[in-house]
Amino acid sequence: MGRRLRWALFAVGCVTLSGCETVHDAADSVGSAASSGWNWVFGSGGEVATATVKPTQGNNVSGKVEFKQAGSVVHVKVDLVGLAPNSEHGFHVHERGDCSAPDAMSAGGHFNPEGVPHGMYAHPPHHAGDMPNLKADDKGEVHTSFEVSYLSVGSGGSDVAGRSVIVHRDPDDYKSQPAGNSGPRLACGVIVES
Repeated sequence: MGRRLRWALFAVGCVTLSGCETVHDAADSVGSAASSGWNWVFGSGGEVATATVKPTQGNNVSGKVEFKQAGSVVHVKVDLVGLAPNSEHGFHVHERGDCSAPDAMSAGGHFNPEGVPHGMYAHPPHHAGDMPNLKADDKGEVHTSFEVSYLSVGSGGSDVAGRSVIVHRDPDDYKSQPAGNSGPRLACGVIVES
């Protein structure tokens, strides 16, 4: 098959797969998807912020959390290792981007710009930092993604940049005040806009 024919078939395939995108946009999307862990799941565009998660003193949890603005929602991608196998953990955005204390108490409380009670992330009212519990697999790893509509990346009062993410020892019960009874902080990561 000739080189031109292969490129023509590739272009037709890109147009077909991309709907109303131009061939140029579709080719850019294919290239971006190959070079970015985000785009194959969440599409292109939007502000991105990341947190490199490190263990608190005496713990082994580490990994990465990524936030990507996509219109009115933020996609959150979590990859962690070092948890107990088949365990469940509270997971929150905290008010300060400071993980310097050995127990990560320097991160402050849950991010709560509206001053509302703690609650379940899917049922307002709740803190802006309230997130779903994380469930580790049989290897003690978490690889998950979800979206929230109450945070932002790069602008506004609900911006996650400059804050931190905390992984707690216990699951969040979504009702105990002020923080869901999720226990000590196993890991912390400062959220930095990319």
